Amino acid sequence: MPASPSGPPGPSASAPVRALAVSMAVVSVTGMVAGGVLEAGVPTPFSQWLFIVACALLPSVGLLIAVRRPDNPYGWLLLVTAVCLGLGGLGVGVLVAYGDTRGPLAVTGALLTSLFSGFYGLSWVFVPLIFPDGRLPSPRWRPVAWIAGAAILLHWLGVLLSPDEVYASTFPYGNPLGLEGAAGLLAASVGGLGQLVVFLVALSVLASLVLRQRRGTLVERRRLRWMILGVVAALGGSIVTMIFGQGGQAVSWVGVVTAVAALPAVIATVVFRHNLLDIRVAVRGSRLLLVFDLRPTVDELLTELGPGLEAADPVEQLGRLAEAVRTGLETRWAAVTLADGTRVVAGVEDGKAVLTVPAGLGHIACGPKVAGRFNAEDRRLLGSLAVPIGLAIQSAGLAARLVNAQEAERRRIERNIHDGAQQQLVALIAGLELARATGGGPGSLALLREQARQTLTDLRELAAGIHPSVLSQGGLAEAVEERCSRLPVATVVTADQALRSRRFPDEIEGALYFTVSEAVANALKHAGASRIEVRLAWSGGRLRATVSDDGRGFERDAPGRGGLGALADRLAALGGGLDVSSVPGEGTLVGAWIPVPDQGAGLRDRRAEMPG
Repeated sequence: MPASPSGPPGPSASAPVRALAVSMAVVSVTGMVAGGVLEAGVPTPFSQWLFIVACALLPSVGLLIAVRRPDNPYGWLLLVTAVCLGLGGLGVGVLVAYGDTRGPLAVTGALLTSLFSGFYGLSWVFVPLIFPDGRLPSPRWRPVAWIAGAAILLHWLGVLLSPDEVYASTFPYGNPLGLEGAAGLLAASVGGLGQLVVFLVALSVLASLVLRQRRGTLVERRRLRWMILGVVAALGGSIVTMIFGQGGQAVSWVGVVTAVAALPAVIATVVFRHNLLDIRVAVRGSRLLLVFDLRPTVDELLTELGPGLEAADPVEQLGRLAEAVRTGLETRWAAVTLADGTRVVAGVEDGKAVLTVPAGLGHIACGPKVAGRFNAEDRRLLGSLAVPIGLAIQSAGLAARLVNAQEAERRRIERNIHDGAQQQLVALIAGLELARATGGGPGSLALLREQARQTLTDLRELAAGIHPSVLSQGGLAEAVEERCSRLPVATVVTADQALRSRRFPDEIEGALYFTVSEAVANALKHAGASRIEVRLAWSGGRLRATVSDDGRGFERDAPGRGGLGALADRLAALGGGLDVSSVPGEGTLVGAWIPVPDQGAGLRDRRAEMPG
């Protein structure tokens, strides 16, 4: 069934690029058809049409790769090779039809026919050498590539200028551009030397493919095995054509077809069977489809990961995102590193990172690809994934800091209970046991009663430190005023009237209250302030608390901010933030804010809570 493309062209394939690729493919196929018809006449034999179809395989594969992956030189190499094949075939047809005229058409046919040397040189050397990503296997191959290019050029000049007798099978009516005498002998020698060098380089390329196949990974071995088979078939078909060119038409036909179709056939097999270049064949119902862009987009990856990310903890989220990077880019491993050096790795980290990009407060590192090298599409995908991964890194860091802050607070409460209320209760129990044993009188009972009251008072104060009762009963403004009323320095609290008539969610009021308490405590303990001003405001969709003092201040780069670091994380978890500015000798200003809508859910009118 006919194959039909599915999906839009790749994002980097612009209209001019696609037009160029289509034009090259059309030139190649048109040349093959016209040349075949001119050579065989009308009606054209079925075997000639089979040969044309076999030749059309090369431009088809080249066009597919060039359009879908225009940044990969391999597709363009196949198209150039196909143009040499198509125009060479057209030249043969022109020579068969008009070669006896020795006129302009014969000269044109000779020029076109000489391009067969370019087809064979590119097929034998460069098509297998830079498979599949369009790059040389190593820099050591650069001199070999230059030698091969020069040899192909010499072979082309030899074919173009050699005497009639040298390429009699190519020029059935003689070469209209052939040189005579010593010049012709020199041209034939140069052409023969170039052809020999090209063949020897092709053998060295075949040997390198065998070595790469033995040393490569499992996936590389499977792909290179096909290319080795194609090179052997192409070289063998060319040799058969050279030997049986003058006779044995069936054998010669098989050799020619093998020489021109073997390599594009194995390339197509690798592309579709091993999902090379993100292209494969799929069957849907009764239709045979070509499916492009197998690599998932960022939206597809996040959509697939979404449910799992919502239920996972921050570190597990990073692990799943790292696995998404490894899968999406087909790398051996991928790692997400947090700002504190924590690493979450997907896959087996067996070497240095090949590609690293920043992601929020950390970065993403990728090992080598399973096959090929990183291209522009890979970098684009990784850059897009860096945004959600950066947010996950920030979330993981925030969660870790909140956990640490909660643990520190738990230990503080535990210490206060142990050192305070617990010791008082132990003493009270001991006193009760002593009174029972001695039959204590009214005096001892009064003392025990006073100890119990003091213990109750201490427990209330401890509970107030965890969540003040005045904050639950009176709201943020009254709780801040009550907290500041017991300070040993002059303190002014200013609150908007609109704020006093509203209640906010407990987590918002608690976060701002403890931020004010910590800022006030720092001003007393560290700044030596003689005056503190506290401002509470609600406007512009934000609930704000500002604490300023006239203390000694500190340098902006000075380490540590008391307990404000944990409070900043607490505010950030609610979508807010904390700003601290200070100048030595001029005091400190601490500003905290949390987004709160001016109207809507989450707010409670205090008057509605009052009885009556």
